[in-house]
Amino acid sequence: MRKTTRPMGLAMGLAMVLAVAAALLLRPGAAAAAEELRIGISQYPTTLHPSREASVAKSYVNSMTQRPMTVYDHQWELICMLCTELPLIEAGTAIPEDLPPEVEGAGDGRGIALKYTIQPEATWGDGTPITTRDVLFTWKAGKHPTAGIGNLELYRRIYAIDVVDDKTFWMHYDRISFEYAAINDFRLLPAHIEEPIFDAAPEDYRNRTAFDTEPTNPGLWFGPYRITEAVPGSRLVLQPNETWWGKQPAFERITILTIEQTTALEANLLSGNIDMIAGELGLTLDQALAFEKRHGDDYQVIYEPSLLYEHIDLMLDNPILQDKRVRQALLYAIDRETINQRLFEGRQTVAHSDVSSLDWVYNEDVKKYPYDPEKAAALLDEAGWSSLRGGIRHNAKGEPLQLEFMTTAGSRIRELVQQVLQSQWKQVGIDIRVRNEPPRVYFGQTLHERRFTGLAMFGWGKGPEHIPRTTLHSEEIPTAENGWSGQNYTGFRNEEMDELIEAINLEVDRPKRKAMWDRLQQIYAEEVPVIGLYWRSNPHILPKWLKGLRPTGQMAPSSLWVEDWTVEGR
Repeated sequence: MRKTTRPMGLAMGLAMVLAVAAALLLRPGAAAAAEELRIGISQYPTTLHPSREASVAKSYVNSMTQRPMTVYDHQWELICMLCTELPLIEAGTAIPEDLPPEVEGAGDGRGIALKYTIQPEATWGDGTPITTRDVLFTWKAGKHPTAGIGNLELYRRIYAIDVVDDKTFWMHYDRISFEYAAINDFRLLPAHIEEPIFDAAPEDYRNRTAFDTEPTNPGLWFGPYRITEAVPGSRLVLQPNETWWGKQPAFERITILTIEQTTALEANLLSGNIDMIAGELGLTLDQALAFEKRHGDDYQVIYEPSLLYEHIDLMLDNPILQDKRVRQALLYAIDRETINQRLFEGRQTVAHSDVSSLDWVYNEDVKKYPYDPEKAAALLDEAGWSSLRGGIRHNAKGEPLQLEFMTTAGSRIRELVQQVLQSQWKQVGIDIRVRNEPPRVYFGQTLHERRFTGLAMFGWGKGPEHIPRTTLHSEEIPTAENGWSGQNYTGFRNEEMDELIEAINLEVDRPKRKAMWDRLQQIYAEEVPVIGLYWRSNPHILPKWLKGLRPTGQMAPSSLWVEDWTVEGR
């Protein structure tokens, strides 16, 4: 169609000029960009508490406002962030020791004492020094059985903490782990704010924490930035933390906007309403590939192979899914490689295990499930779902093979993958009923409290050689009795898996540990508590002027080094 032009009146012409000028000011590269960075993400955190509920959204935000004691860096090497140096056996700051008689430990009677020193200048955002008082309170809250703190096992393994002074302490573990120096999940809580709340009602602490009721309290934060405005479900505003002791950040204000529809994320970027889209929870890969073809000259598009595991949790309390043959049939009935090629141009890796092929402990010989609908049908027949009525399988009781399938509403690619899988499963006679929810409900309640009945699709962020205790150990099944602690949402129970998880953590010999990892992956592949889809390659879409942002490829988000982000030429 030929483009035509028409004359416009003076007033209209002036209005157009002003509109264009305004749009240019909003576009990436504008002079005001150094004062504010506007980031678009697809999910709002279900909580801002650092130790409740694992979510990528929370991790992304909190990485700008807090610092873990230890973390894996861009080279996947363990480093100190809040501490001054890692404890080492060679340096005498990590000392193997006999356990006291009253401490059961891992069974060999040996533990380890670890010396940590908090950064001397570290303070909370209200000026209160970060001290060993915070360490002791964090431990107290973490090991409480009904407080709802994640990774309860970590806190239980710590049987004593000896305070040397306000900044130095010895942490005593009831076992010697191959990653003994790593306390990545020991996320400090401000005792001067949170301890009175906790002590008043520990069993209800998860519903009363100031991180959710008073998120703009500066005393909660101790990173380069602190939260100064929080509009649930909509936006978070961060401003420099005046008490931050490290490298000063470049931006006077960071606004994080939640735009759940990924198509709307792209529209907001192009309109100038946001400057960048976070790779950790932004555009899907297919959208980014299309975006780069259209707008790649105007933006930086960075693709980072990652340890983000897109998968489907199976509710093993469901009688249908208790049959391993059904679970295996679900895998054989889907064509993951074709999905990868057609939707993602082959840039993602099919997940044959819950361990990435990028990780040194990956088992190349793990059982794989190529697309084989005939094999799927045979397994379903064997499991008693052999009667076809209207294209749907039924058992001898006349019950249909029907399963509910959930994911995050508004995630275009998840909903598209969901539709493809629904169609493929229907071809082998499985009736899939889709019921999606907003991320805040889905992650905050449905998964966290195991309210789904069939299949639940989402992603896990992992670290290097990440032991899946919270997701696969039988002690990590969330219940009302344990305050919904743990992330074993499937309800998977396997004695050998439990033993391997415990043993891997204790084995310091790499070849022996690799053999254990191989067996763990074999069990996972055989039992199929989870349907692995693919390892995500996250696209980070950045303005040309933003420098210093480096994706890690693992669960530590790029925002953990926000103080390194700069504006070109500033």
